[in-house]
Amino acid sequence: MRLMRCSGNEALSLVFKLSRIAVSKDAIETADSCRYPVYRKALKCNFPQLEDVFDGCMDEAVKSLSEDGLQAYLEGASLVCMIGRGFEPVLVYLEEVPQICRQVGEQAAAQIAQSVWKISRTPNGVSILSFLQALPSAARRLQSKQSFDHFIEIIFDFMESTTGSIHGFHTTIPSPALSDLLDNTALLLSQVSLEGLKNWVDYGVRYYSNHPERQKEYFSLQSADSRAILQRERHGTLFADNQRRLDMYLKSLWNEKQQLVPYATGFDEQIKPRPYFDSLGMRIPDVLDDSDSGIRGLDRYRATLAHMSAHRRWSGKIIVDNYSPFQRIGIERLEDCRVDTLATRRYPGLYKLFMALHPQPAEDACDEANESCIRHRLAMLSYACMNRHHTYKNKDIIEFSDRFHTIMQRGESSLKEMASLAVSFIARTRTQADQSPNMYFTNTEISYRDDNRHLWIYIEESDDEEMFQREQQKRIDDETQALPPRHYPEWDYRAKNYRPDWVSLYENLHPSGSPGKIDDLLKKHAALAKRLKRLLDLLKPQNAVRVRFQEEGTELDLDIAIRSLIDYKSGVTPDPRINMSHRHDGRNIAVTLLLDLSASLDDIPEGCNQTILELSQEAVALLSMAIDELGDPFAIAGFSSNTRHQVRYQHIKGFNEKWNDEVKARLGAIQAGYSTRMGAAIRHAGHYLAHQPSDKKLLLILTDGEPSDVDADDAHLLIADTAKAVKELDQAGVYTYCINLDPDADDYVQDIFGNQYTVIDKIESLPEKLPQLFMALTK
Repeated sequence: MRLMRCSGNEALSLVFKLSRIAVSKDAIETADSCRYPVYRKALKCNFPQLEDVFDGCMDEAVKSLSEDGLQAYLEGASLVCMIGRGFEPVLVYLEEVPQICRQVGEQAAAQIAQSVWKISRTPNGVSILSFLQALPSAARRLQSKQSFDHFIEIIFDFMESTTGSIHGFHTTIPSPALSDLLDNTALLLSQVSLEGLKNWVDYGVRYYSNHPERQKEYFSLQSADSRAILQRERHGTLFADNQRRLDMYLKSLWNEKQQLVPYATGFDEQIKPRPYFDSLGMRIPDVLDDSDSGIRGLDRYRATLAHMSAHRRWSGKIIVDNYSPFQRIGIERLEDCRVDTLATRRYPGLYKLFMALHPQPAEDACDEANESCIRHRLAMLSYACMNRHHTYKNKDIIEFSDRFHTIMQRGESSLKEMASLAVSFIARTRTQADQSPNMYFTNTEISYRDDNRHLWIYIEESDDEEMFQREQQKRIDDETQALPPRHYPEWDYRAKNYRPDWVSLYENLHPSGSPGKIDDLLKKHAALAKRLKRLLDLLKPQNAVRVRFQEEGTELDLDIAIRSLIDYKSGVTPDPRINMSHRHDGRNIAVTLLLDLSASLDDIPEGCNQTILELSQEAVALLSMAIDELGDPFAIAGFSSNTRHQVRYQHIKGFNEKWNDEVKARLGAIQAGYSTRMGAAIRHAGHYLAHQPSDKKLLLILTDGEPSDVDADDAHLLIADTAKAVKELDQAGVYTYCINLDPDADDYVQDIFGNQYTVIDKIESLPEKLPQLFMALTK
């Protein structure tokens, strides 16, 4: 019981006191029989498997550690042995700690052992092995003791924050995602800095601490939110910062006008995406780090684009069904060499860049007897084809690289010749071991080259491919009216930060109904329409401007007339433009009317015989008639939501459309449904309105309640986000005004819109109040 209450250092001392008593005579005899008997006696651990590996581990440790370091190393291993988790944690500790100490200092040995001891005293003992396996990659990436300490602090802070308790006194529930976080350490540290990792971890803890399943998805990099935050924290040369420069590079050197489409690189460990191009554009990584050889990220982009441009200029297509998988790989490598050679002939400066990024595999690096070396041989052949001064001794490499150079000396060659050469090389060098699943990959990937999908023509399709094509066509047919989703951030008032790309907004053209329904509504309010027209006639004349120097006008311009009279008396030809007229300066305002189409619009208010939706249709029809009479450009849209993954934005009238039967048919067909995620809809409406050329921009929002959605557990969250969206539009020059039909709106509407709102208590008066309110706002 005393051992369980100890700290790390106290436990370490106590372990040795107990171990001196517990060590058996047989263990001492075994220790005396190994090559390091003194060190073996110092390691208080009696697992029988240890005797088979101890000498090998000590060989590495003796090379890497001083005497003090070895003592700390063995004491730490003894402590790990005492945690009661079997032999595997001890083995990982013995194998990995010398390398870690070489990277970050010998103090790491004791620190790691004490960290393991602390984890073993919590419900997270199952994650100890993942913790030990994550440390080598962290040490290689961080390269300093201080950074390594910070990394362990991040892990322990995460563990403490996510380990649960039933009664609130003792932690009894293990962290649901600790192992997932540790298993992804290598990937995470290759994508973000230590600070970025901390921010990414803190975000996941903040938003998913109460959702174990979502927490696991986040820290295993399975959720879109996890990837978006990781993307925000990444480093390197960002494509977004250099897009214009790369576009100019393509245009000036290669006369290419291709769309450059970035893709994320940090999420696929097993099959990493590679650059490629198709009819839609060139796909390149969204971020590139400087290479180990010192090539800047921007130059790596240029090398990739130059290689793909060379393919577009000189490569053809070939039928894939005629070749085996190994033959295809060989054809792709030699075709890459051909177009790179042609590119360096055109721009000799590319040669130095290509060779700095091309790996140079060691000739004897791959074990032909136990590994598949096909990639290794092709990488050597590629290097030999690019560099005449290679030092390889392999006769096949020398022969086929010479044949390649001979072909290229005759001219540009062709894909067909490269295919013939590749088939001969594969036939000559192929071995039985090439079929081995143990493929050799080291120094075989040429990072600036694309995946060569453009080279192949597929004649035969499998059943799966045919089914996929049919399903894809069906999906396209079903969504002919829909656009791809637009992603918007959402403000989190608790963290005082945005959740990036949190909301997916889908926009489409609202289906049509019968325009006669709107015409009937206008006839119903014919008397009101007449009063509105009289008001509109008063509203139309604005900003009278005097137009001078007119030969014909409404009145005499006295100053010009006197000057003309003086000229006449003086014998000078007078100016005949002695009249002036007046014109009224036109209105310069653009308006968007945004309608809340949530399910509550189907309710019938007390004292009414119509639903809120029907009253809204009447009001919008009268307002549209009024705005059309004034000649202001205006648009109408409706929105509703079904969680953050599906905010629906439906266009009813565009700025360039007339108020006609087609628009009336859409307005007559609107229906209520789902919830009210208002912030994203406001941002999207403001996006279109901000691009209007008018001096004044007005966004009118007609709603019957507060922002809400089924996936928002905090009632104030969407209110705060909508208020933030209103401020964003205000900064962009868009004036936002809310017409709220909720009698309880005073509790929240001022928090969102400030003083830019009106609450209509008697909903039945909406058809009359809405046009009048608009005219008051636009005088």
